Amino acid sequence: MDVVIEVRDARIPMATGHPEMDSWIGAKKKILVLNRVDMVSTADKNAWATYFSRQGLTVVLANGQLGMGTMKLARVAKSLASNVNNKRRAKGLLPRAIRAGVVGYPNVGKSSLINRLLKRRICEAAPRPGVTRELKWVRIGQDLDLLDSPGILPMRFSDQAAATKLAICDDIGERSYDIDGVAAILIEILKRLPSAGETVLKNRYKIDADDCCGEAYVKALAQLLFKGDVNQAAYRILHDFRKGKFGWIALERSPSCSS
Repeated sequence: MDVVIEVRDARIPMATGHPEMDSWIGAKKKILVLNRVDMVSTADKNAWATYFSRQGLTVVLANGQLGMGTMKLARVAKSLASNVNNKRRAKGLLPRAIRAGVVGYPNVGKSSLINRLLKRRICEAAPRPGVTRELKWVRIGQDLDLLDSPGILPMRFSDQAAATKLAICDDIGERSYDIDGVAAILIEILKRLPSAGETVLKNRYKIDADDCCGEAYVKALAQLLFKGDVNQAAYRILHDFRKGKFGWIALERSPSCSS
């Protein structure tokens, strides 16, 4: 492997960073792809890119569904690993395709990025975790080979706040969490975010979130729209967030942003 491409969800770039990733990669060249940048504000997108770049990381902003950033990703991957063929030529060997592994959590858009680079669907992709189940090499043009890999989660989450954000953004399967509880936590997060606040909830559901905890808000929505079915109300809240009905909101803000 000449270069590693780590894909993260731009809405939660810290929560979608595997704690063991750096130790696995070692000294290999690495590209950090912040995918789904269309689902966050321009300010948040740029702030995260600046934050990671200042840490010495090569950052590519992407939208795998529409193909934004994919051609830049291919160029950067080949540029970072150019020394591979320089060394081969020095030894009198013919150049070969650069080999890049695409890694990250489930459902962060790894396969969609590869399909966009190929301009055809060759890696199975769907808006749910666990679709990619085996390693698969694909050739991009004549000089880049990409390895699509299944999403890898930690054996256990020590950071429950991060696990909750993964659930909110649909980056882990529904069987892994309590939908009602996660929706209630999302309400609390939205109320605290400067880019969202109680206004987005009032505009969407016509229910005032002031002095109302997340659990109570979900129950109020259940009474208003779903005849008291809290599970249905929780599904609606999570679905609306994932589809951008509250606006495009990052659940994590770069440390460089003011609170």
